[in-house]
This record gives sequence, structure tokens and C-alpha cells, in this order.
Amino acid sequence: MLPPVRCFTCGKPIGGKIFQEFQRRVQRGEDPKKVMDELKVKRYCCRTVLLSTVVLVDDIAPYHSFNFP
Repeated sequence: MLPPVRCFTCGKPIGGKIFQEFQRRVQRGEDPKKVMDELKVKRYCCRTVLLSTVVLVDDIAPYHSFNFP
């Protein structure tokens, strides 16, 4: 699944710099709550989208064939 461009519930844009910064900082070991507070993500619906998104594009891409008959 690709990261969402906007929150599914409220429509706030979260797919640009916010999602990338959140993923980068959490992978470095920072607390997700602290990161979201610093990025000013206040709504619980947006927080849920950030926490629950699993990026599978890098796992699926090697198996996609672009050779069409």
C-alpha cells in the first residue's frame, strides 16, 4: 500500500513531508507520540493513519513485470 496523500477521515494532507519525516524518525528509534506532537499532527484520525500505514511498494516492486506480450 502506498502512503495516503490525505487523511481518510478529515482530509488533511499528510502524504508529503509529514509522512516521510514521521517514518524516518520512527525508524531511527524515536517515540511515535513525540514525533507526531512535534510535527503538529493533533487529530486522532490523522495519527491513526500515520501509525497504521504499512508501505509495501519496495517489497512488491521486484515481482512486477513490465514485459507485456
